[in-house]
Amino acid sequence: MRGAFGVSFFMANKILAIFERISRHKRNDTMQKTTFKIAKMDCAAEEQMIRMKLGDLSSISSLEFDIPNRLLTVYHFEHYHQIFESLDSLNFDTSFIDNVSADNYVTINNSKRERKLLWQVLIINFFFFVLELTTGFIANSMGLVADSLDMFADSIVYGLALFAVGGTIIRKKNIAKAAGYLQLLLTILGFVEVIRRFIGTETTPAFQTMILISILALIGNALCLYLLQKSKSKEAHMQASMIFTSNDVIVNLGVIIAGGLVYLTDSKYPDLIIGTIVFIIVGQGAFKILKLSK
Repeated sequence: MRGAFGVSFFMANKILAIFERISRHKRNDTMQKTTFKIAKMDCAAEEQMIRMKLGDLSSISSLEFDIPNRLLTVYHFEHYHQIFESLDSLNFDTSFIDNVSADNYVTINNSKRERKLLWQVLIINFFFFVLELTTGFIANSMGLVADSLDMFADSIVYGLALFAVGGTIIRKKNIAKAAGYLQLLLTILGFVEVIRRFIGTETTPAFQTMILISILALIGNALCLYLLQKSKSKEAHMQASMIFTSNDVIVNLGVIIAGGLVYLTDSKYPDLIIGTIVFIIVGQGAFKILKLSK
C-alpha cells in the first residue's frame, strides 16, 4: 500500500513537472524580436493606427517602425501569432519576415517625447484642415475641400493615439467608432457635393488658390514627416523617398496638378476628378479607423 502510494506520488510529481514545462513553453518568458513587412504602411498616421491596434496586447514590450522600408519590429513575450492576426485585421498587407531571441534588449520609455510629437503633428494637420476647408469653399474647389478632409483624417488618428493613452479598451473602441463614422459621414457629404457640381453649372475654381494652398499643405505634410522621422532616426536629415512616396504628399501634388489643368482647360472637371479620388482615399481611411473599434 505504501509502495503504491509512493509510485502514485512520484507519477503525480512527474505529471506536474510536465505541465509546468508546457506552461512555460506556452507563456514563453523569453523576450523575442519579430519583424513584419507591412506593404501598405506608408505614413505616420498608419503607424499610429498600428500602435493602437496592438496597444491592448500585454505581451508586447515595444515597437520599432521603419516606414520607408515598410517594416515593423516587435519586441514581445509569448508567440507572435496573436500579433500577426491583429496586424492582418487592418488589411495593410502584412507578412512575417523573421523571429529571433532578444534576451539582451532593454526597453526605453519615450512616452513623454512621443506625446509631445503627437501634439505637434496633430496641431499642424488640424491647422491645414481648417485652412484648406475654408479656402476650398472660397475658391470653389472640391479638390481643396477633399484634401482638407484627408488632413482631418490624419488629425483623427493622431488625436485617437493621444486620447487612447491610459484609457480602457472599451473607451478606445468607442472613440475610434465615433471618429470613423464621423469621417465616413463627411466623405459621403463630399461625394454628394461632387455629384451636384458635376451635374450643375458651377463656376470654374480659382486655380491660383488651389495651387498656393496645396503647396502650403505639402510643406505642412513634409514638416510632419520630417519631425516623425527625426524622432526615431539618429540622422537629422529627411529621406526624400519617404516624403515623395507618402500618400498625403501624393494627394497634395494631385491637387496642384489639378489646379494647373483647371488653368489650361478653363474647366471645373480636373478639380472635381481629383476631389473624387481624394474622397475615395478618405473613405478608405474611415473604414481603417472603424477596424480599430472591433
